[in-house]
Amino acid sequence: MTDTAFLPAHELAARIRRGELSAVALLQLYLDRIARLDPQINAVPVLDAERAMLRAEAADAALARGENWGPLHGVAMTVKEAFNVTGLPTTYGLEAFRDNIARSDALTVQRLQAAGAVIFGKTNVPASLADWQSFNPVYGTTNNPWDLTRTPGGSSGGSAAALAAGFTALELGSDIGASIRNPAHYCGVWGHKPTWGVVPLAGHELRPRECADNFDIAVAGPLARSAFDLALAMDVLCAPLSAMTPLGRVPLAWQDRGTPPRRARVAMLFDDAEAEVDHSVQRALHRLTDFLRSQGVVVTEGLRPVDSAEANDVYTHLLRAATGAHYDAATYDQAQQRARGYAAGDSSHPARHYRGNTMTQRDWVQFNERRMRLQRQWAAFFEQHDLLICPVATTPAFQHNPQGERWDRMIPVNGHTQPSTDALFWAGYPGVVGLPATAVPLGLSDDGLPIGAQIIGPLFADPDCLRFAQWLECEYRAFVAPPLASAVGSA
Repeated sequence: MTDTAFLPAHELAARIRRGELSAVALLQLYLDRIARLDPQINAVPVLDAERAMLRAEAADAALARGENWGPLHGVAMTVKEAFNVTGLPTTYGLEAFRDNIARSDALTVQRLQAAGAVIFGKTNVPASLADWQSFNPVYGTTNNPWDLTRTPGGSSGGSAAALAAGFTALELGSDIGASIRNPAHYCGVWGHKPTWGVVPLAGHELRPRECADNFDIAVAGPLARSAFDLALAMDVLCAPLSAMTPLGRVPLAWQDRGTPPRRARVAMLFDDAEAEVDHSVQRALHRLTDFLRSQGVVVTEGLRPVDSAEANDVYTHLLRAATGAHYDAATYDQAQQRARGYAAGDSSHPARHYRGNTMTQRDWVQFNERRMRLQRQWAAFFEQHDLLICPVATTPAFQHNPQGERWDRMIPVNGHTQPSTDALFWAGYPGVVGLPATAVPLGLSDDGLPIGAQIIGPLFADPDCLRFAQWLECEYRAFVAPPLASAVGSA
């Protein structure tokens, strides 16, 4: 891929440093592409072109004086709508917050700007960041650049769509239910869900919170067109490196064992009774398995670190406890009424959803005890394996379907239908215990839709996941632009 619009961020940064590309020209390139193509995709509904152009001009002038602002000097990028950027709206796609203008920058946004980035817009999300589709009453629906009739994923759906379409160099997303990994999988790009607590969440909120970084399971992390960009962004977002603990933030060092990818011990999972995986995704994972073995990688199939049903039950309840923690009184009362409508033994997704929304502190502590057992089991698994690779979701991107509750929306899997919420199992598999997971593209389905996988590692082993993803990018599959976006030349 030689088109400037699709170059990875680290290469764009290098060209700017060498004087081969100006920050102004790069920004203008993206703005022109958005003007031409985004009416069809609707990935970047919030633009800040005037301020961004002034910053790009300042970046070029600084380089002319011999000043370098950092590893992202002059690189134009966007961020997910949920992150505060001073003077821009943060709405979460909710009509009630249409006029909510941020008065300060999220801490992650501050770090990106301190590294030299030129932030010129915000990308679309689902309402309340609560869907694997990205539609809302404020900004409308974002389409997948690979097929405009399909979802780009969520909740960082605009992020992944913008990257795939060549609208931005780098993206900042967030993930509590595969909201980074799922859009990366659906749009054919890379995304990294960091170890819980290492990237600050302060400023990823509608209203300021004292405990933003304690938001259970949720993380912030990068999306990109290259695994090398993920590593670059993580260096920026985690500096100074620390983790959130019950005692506050503490310094730490990456658990970087330096295992060469070809010497890694890799476990592969293709399917699970909790969330049946479409054969198109399973075939892509089997092809990857064949490649890994051809490279001398030791691959084990079918071993599971934890009981799947237990993991799914714990995740769904704790996920909904987290997302329901800030309900207003009326919404909370409504959730309580819904929860009382389900029998005690009902294990359906809506029953877990509303029970999680309204669980007591005693219940939460008991679920957290179960989570700690799962975390110990994962740690024991990683004594024997370096990484686990598994699906991100059960299918490639599905057709837009905005009607009804998420668990009532059915998607086709292997000749029958499945509730779209079944796929959340794969989101929570590493997420509920805080593990890092890197989403990587593997190829295309027979229908021409991207298919990805997630590379899961032990706590704080983010560099191991990223290094393996970089190796796959170099040796197995690099970024491929969707036909709609690549048909429009840019530079």
